Order: sequence, then C-alpha cells, then structure tokens
Amino acid sequence: MRNSFIIENIDCPMCALKIEDALKKLPGVSYAAIDFTNQRLHLEADDLAPVRTEIKRIEPDVTLRPFDAAAAPAGEKETAFHLKKEVTTLVAALSLFGAYWAFRGWLQPSGLHHGLALAAYLLAGFNVYRGAFRTIRQGGFFDENVLMVIATVGAIAIDAVSEAVAVMIFFKTGELLQNLAVARSRRSIRSLLASRPDRATLQTPAGLRAVKPEQVGVGETILVRPGEKVPLDGEVISGETSLDTSALTGEPAPARAGAGDAVMAGMINLSASLVVRVTRPFSASSIAKVLALVESAAARKAATEKFITTFARWYTPAVVAMATAVALLPPLLLSDADFQTWVYRALVLLVISCPCALVISIPLGYFGGIGRASKSGILIKGSNFLDALANLKTVVFDKTGTLTRGRFELQEVVTKNGYHKSALLEYAALAEMHSNHPIARSILDKVHAKGIFLDENAVTAHKDLPGRGIEAVVRGSTILVGNDALLHQHRVAHDVCDIQGTALHVVIDGNYAGYLLMGDAVKPDAAEAVAGLRRAGVEQIVMLTGDNPCAAEAVAGRLGIDAFHASLMPEDKVTVLEQIMARSDDGGKLAFVGDGINDAPVIARADVGVAMGALGSDAAIETADVVLMTDSPMKLVEAVHIARQTRTIVWQNIVMALSVKGLFVVLGAMGVASMWEAVFADMGVALAAVVNATRALKTTSFKL
Repeated sequence: MRNSFIIENIDCPMCALKIEDALKKLPGVSYAAIDFTNQRLHLEADDLAPVRTEIKRIEPDVTLRPFDAAAAPAGEKETAFHLKKEVTTLVAALSLFGAYWAFRGWLQPSGLHHGLALAAYLLAGFNVYRGAFRTIRQGGFFDENVLMVIATVGAIAIDAVSEAVAVMIFFKTGELLQNLAVARSRRSIRSLLASRPDRATLQTPAGLRAVKPEQVGVGETILVRPGEKVPLDGEVISGETSLDTSALTGEPAPARAGAGDAVMAGMINLSASLVVRVTRPFSASSIAKVLALVESAAARKAATEKFITTFARWYTPAVVAMATAVALLPPLLLSDADFQTWVYRALVLLVISCPCALVISIPLGYFGGIGRASKSGILIKGSNFLDALANLKTVVFDKTGTLTRGRFELQEVVTKNGYHKSALLEYAALAEMHSNHPIARSILDKVHAKGIFLDENAVTAHKDLPGRGIEAVVRGSTILVGNDALLHQHRVAHDVCDIQGTALHVVIDGNYAGYLLMGDAVKPDAAEAVAGLRRAGVEQIVMLTGDNPCAAEAVAGRLGIDAFHASLMPEDKVTVLEQIMARSDDGGKLAFVGDGINDAPVIARADVGVAMGALGSDAAIETADVVLMTDSPMKLVEAVHIARQTRTIVWQNIVMALSVKGLFVVLGAMGVASMWEAVFADMGVALAAVVNATRALKTTSFKL
C-alpha cells in the first residue's frame, strides 16, 4: 500500500534526489518518490525501519512523520528554512567582507586583512562545509556543497581570496533568495487547498458543541451557520440557503440548497443556517478526496521530470570531468599554458556545475499547474496527465450526461396495435419503477405529474438488460421496455426502427404496443467546447452512445462532431475506443470523457480518462485520471489550456537553464567568465526559473 509522509528539514533538491535514489534501491521498497515542493515522501515499502535508517545515513537531520491529507492543515509550518537566522548570518558575513575591503590597505602589512576575509568566508560557508562533510562521509562527491568547497578552496590556494569570499557570499545570497521563492510557492500552493473545514457544530442532547470534523459520525446532525464552511458531506434536514461551491467546482455562481438536497464538505454557507445530517465520515468526504488527490499528484511524474532527474545525475559528473580536463590538459600539452590560469578556469566550471535550477523549478511548475487546475474545479492526478492533456489529439465523448443534460423529458406517447396511451404509459412506468436510469426517472416524474397512481405490488419481477432496457412482470404480463436492439433480440414485429430522437419501445406479452419519445437537451456550452478543442489542436472528436443512430446523428450534427458510434453496450464502448486508438498512430494522446457513473471501463482504458460532473462520485474519482467537478464540457477546454501553459513554462525553464549554463561552461573554459560571474549566473538562473515556475499557479482567463 502506498503511503505519504511529511519529510522535514530537507532544504536541498539534490539531497532529495539522493534520498529518493537510495530508497529505490532498498530491498522491500517497490516505490519511492519525493515531492520537494511540498516536502512529501510517497512510499510503498514492506518495512519502514530500513527506510528511516537509510534517510538518517544520508541526511541525519531529516525526519519523517505520517501525513494525513484529511487531517493536515493547509498551511504547515516551514521547518527546513529559518529566515531570520539565515539573514543574520548573511549580514554578518557581508559586514566582515566590507571591513576587509575598507581596511585592506591598513591591515595588509600585518596580514590581518586575510583574517577578516577568511572569517567572512567561513561564516557564509558554514552550512556549505557541513553539507560537504556529510556528503564525503557518505562516499559521495558530486554534490553542490562539495564542489563549492573545492572551487573556493582552490581559489584561495591560487591567491584569489577575495573572489573565493565573494563567491561563497553570492552562493549564500542565492540560496537565501531561492529558498524564499520556494517557500512562497509552497504557501501559494497550500493556499489553494485552504478549503479544508477546521470545525463542525454538532447537535447533541446537551446542546450545540464545536468539534473537529473527524469526530462527527455518520447519521449525526450538525448546524452550519451563515459564513461557515460545510464541514462534512450530508443531506439538508431543514433550512434553505445559497452555497459558494467554488472550492470544489471552481464555479463562482452560488448554488441553492434546501431540505433533501445534498451538500458537500468545503462549500460555504452564504445566507441562512442549515441543519445537516452527515452521510459520510470526513475522511471520505468530497473535500478530503480533493485534498488527497492534489497532495499526492506529485507522485506521478511526467516524462519531462524523469528526464531532468536523469539529466541531473549525469550533468554534474560531466562538467566536473570537463573541469578536470581544463585544469590538467592545457598545461601538459601546451608549452605556453600557465597552470594557475587553467586551474582558475576549471574552478569556474565547478561553480556552474549544479543543476538545482532544473531540479527545483520543473516539479514546482508542474505542481503549480495542478494546483491552479484544482482551484478551477479540475482534479489532475499527476503531472504525467498534464503532459498528456497538452498533447491531446483525439477526444472521445460519451453522449448522455456529458454532451447532453442527461435529464430526459417525455415528449410524445405513440401507440401501436390498438393500445391506449394511458395504458402504454402506465405499463412502461411500472416496468421502470426500480431502475435508476435517467430515462426511467424522467418517465416516473411525468407519471407522477399527471397524477397517475402506481401500485408497486403490481410488479412481481424486474430485470435490467444492460445496453438494451428492462424486462418486468406487471400484473402477470411480461413487459419489455427498451431500445430497438431489444425488439430485434426478442424478434418482436414492429413497423419502425429509425426514429428521430430517443425512443423507448414497449412490448406487452410479445406484442408491440408503441413507444415513448424522449428528449435530451444538448448542454448550452457543448458546441463551444467542441469548437474550443478544435482551436486547441484536437484533430478528431468522436461520440459514443448506447442511444439509437438517429438520436446520435442529430446530436453529432448539431455539435459538429467528426464521427459517432451508436447503439453501443458498455463493453462495446471499450472495443470501439481501442479501434480508434489503433488508428491514431501520430503519437498524440486520446482522452475519453464520460459522466463517471457507468463509463469506468472506458475511462480506465483511455490515455487520459476524464470523469465529468463527478462531485461526490467515488467511482469517478477512483477511476479517472482527470476529474471535472462540474458537468460543463468547457472545463475540459480549460484543462487543456492549463496543461499547455504549464508545459510552456516548464520548457521555458529548461531552455533558459541549459542555455545559461552551457554559455558559462564555454565562457569559463575560454577564460572570459570569472567565478563572480559564474556564481551569479548559476544562482540567478535558479531564482529566475523558480519565479517563472510560480506563474503556473496564477489563474488567468483563457482563449483557445
């Protein structure tokens, strides 16, 4: 079973990478991934003891504690970064270095000016030396701390003392600014998850009592006052109000709720008090699921992240090898080459050899995109699915409940062979009484509205026929209610097959009695969503439905869909989807979008499974890769936009970091760049990459 832990006192992305690599090699560990941005360890291991021992061996100060997404507050105390202490140390080092320059002329004859310089150097570099010692003790070498120590000690050895001190102070300043940027990003990400309710007002025989949501059981009643967050999922017993659902759905428009309506944890009560009966424990509530999904999303890494992780393992050794060659080969091969000059150039290369800019900013950019999507009511379960959305070429929609409202209305009753409309409607309603299908609910609503009494005892048998309809025994008569395929399966003679719309055929004791014509309105923004996907570069849009070909053709034509497949049973949808995927050989990704209730097999089979309108749906949240918390198809267009903008930011950072580092490797080898410039470029590009990555968090309007 995969568990999550808070990993404390880790302030270096390369250290996190070392720990992750070491844990993956431990016996009994089948999965390990560290999310440096959120300080989480995602682990699947037989025994935790060896894991703790290995972490202590690599980083003695790092500790683990269990993480509970449901119970953890959104803003946790930063334990790895102490701003006041870091600033004080930096100011003291700068003061000593300033004194070194100010009194250099007076103190130079006695050599005391070197004492001021070395004091500033050691003060700024204390943590660097401590980290380097720890790395060497573990048998490591390719670590930013070790390389910085070698570079600065080498500079001192060739009498470039002032540069050695300046480089260490610049490095310290860069680390401080970088840590500030990362800490700010963490706070921004966690603020997106600040919808977790922190208390519930429980109704007890002794009166109202404020408790934690985790302490409230299913079936108990709670009071939700105006301005408070709904603390748990439940059903309204009394009261009527407006609810702000944006924390879950991303939609700003308030929703009405009254007696009998379901409410979800994380919604905000806007106008009047509600009494709510709890239907789920907090750990299974909607907001707990959202928080858990967003927190664990970093465990699923995109191919770009995996590439950068591999690149980081090879980049530093490669640059160190190059630095060694620069230091040794020219003096050995060229008669006029000065050893001290080439050693200095090699030290410049060591300064630029840390890939921290990439190791920090790439995961931060992806997590920013995931956090921004969650604020819009779009749950993306990993950065790999962000990449897949950005490369979407084919989208396959389910029809009912996805492109259409899924709320059928009875438009017409057509009788055949002498049956009366009232009898046809009554038999159909009785046969559908025990079905939860949207069409069945619509028929029953219409019958109740007409005041027709339905005797439940009249139904003595009921059987669902998946993909076809219902078979029931009503007052001793065998009733079939379903689609045209059901008529052909039972070889029922009928005079019409192709009906413009959704037809529910009724058969009484083997005789065709007629059909009910049902209407299912297309969602207002469905056509806009299809057009938006095309503008986003989606090349093929397909619709699958169990409805008849005439109804499917009408919807597909109205929305401008490329192709449709009708009269499909649930297992047929998987077959058709696989055929579409087999024809898509251009490397693009395919997404299937369904309502999350009966489309689980197809959602699971697609490259990106998208469940729409899945607020509170366990099956959808478990199965889908992307969960749209409202029933608007435009949310998919927004998800694609967020994914593509996130990918753009990530590649901007990759190109910027590699270009700057590559440039300074060349300039350093040629002797054009000094150590001052190299460390400024190294820390500067890291800071710029982190700041750029935080742009993924910002919610902006989109046009596709």
